[in-house]
Amino acid sequence: MSGAKTILILGGGVGGLVTAVSLRKKLPSAHRIILVDRKREHLFQPSLLWILTGARRAGQIIRPLARLKRKGIEVLHGTVESIDPGGRRVSIEGIQIQADALVIALGAELALDAIPGLAEAGHAFYSLAGAEGLRQAFQRLESGRLAILTAAPAYKCPAAPYEAAMLLEADLRRRGLRDQVQIDFHAAEPGPMGVAGPEVSKAVRGLVEAKGIAYHPEHQIASVEPATKTLRFTDGTEATFDLLAYVPTHRAPKVAREAGLVNEAGWIPVDRHTLQTRFEGVYAIGDVTTIPLKMGKPLPKAGVFAHGQAEVVARNLALAILGHGSPAAFQGHGECFVETGDGRAALGRGNFYGEPTPQVAMRAPGILWHWAKVWFEKFWLWRWF
Repeated sequence: MSGAKTILILGGGVGGLVTAVSLRKKLPSAHRIILVDRKREHLFQPSLLWILTGARRAGQIIRPLARLKRKGIEVLHGTVESIDPGGRRVSIEGIQIQADALVIALGAELALDAIPGLAEAGHAFYSLAGAEGLRQAFQRLESGRLAILTAAPAYKCPAAPYEAAMLLEADLRRRGLRDQVQIDFHAAEPGPMGVAGPEVSKAVRGLVEAKGIAYHPEHQIASVEPATKTLRFTDGTEATFDLLAYVPTHRAPKVAREAGLVNEAGWIPVDRHTLQTRFEGVYAIGDVTTIPLKMGKPLPKAGVFAHGQAEVVARNLALAILGHGSPAAFQGHGECFVETGDGRAALGRGNFYGEPTPQVAMRAPGILWHWAKVWFEKFWLWRWF
């Protein structure tokens, strides 16, 4: 590439944010870096779990995207209306932008309408409003049945619903209400964090069940009856609840689907090492993508992967523009903390590109890993803003 370039980044989540800031550090100011998001604030989603227990307030885990302007990044707020990947043209609130390179980091859309009755009956805690709503309802729960549910077998942050179950269980004990509340976990998947391998899955299930949480795997929800607080599953079984917390079905944003970017599975396929789509100069990173693994499952949707992919894309774009440096390749390494309650957390890390199966190990829960997650939250928000 020669001359001043325009790099357009769609999405201000982890992937888009890291791409923009990393590129700005590498490129002279003559090159435009534009970040687009319909929201004005970045939400640090891993900390939504602490919203559930009152350990965090909203103001502690959000940052205004406008701060990026101080770094020399243009920030445009608005809805992405259309994407022409072949021409690298994007329409945002009626504004047409032509880019030399396009990075799609739009994330996964929460399909709250996918399961009849689910949105009306429960709290989807993968959003700030949903997490805050669940927190308020949970504080009013003094007896009965707490149901936690995953609406589909695959979703972002695979550890999060299991962490939520354990954190809420610990909070009930702290409030002296544990004996009055039955906790049921209805999982659409056959086991926790299955893509991490059978040993990790077994370990996480053991942590959950050791806390007296009833685990019901391969329970695919079909519908919910809000009036009677009844869950109906595809196998014909039913269960009741007094409070329902759930992870909704995920899908790629409509604008990505309409642009012809997605495959038959509904996600954007990319090169597993460079994150380039089938369109020249168009990259996709994070939750909106699909990367098949040798074991037959896709790479999990998680912030740690979006972060690593963003750094790879930023480095390779800088190389293409400046003509010097060395190329980077995303190698599938990742890690995540698994909060278990009582101020403790486990740590899973490894190579998800490992063959024939991901090579992932999990450290036992301890106080150290919990405080490491606390430190990481604070460091991450400081570093990127």
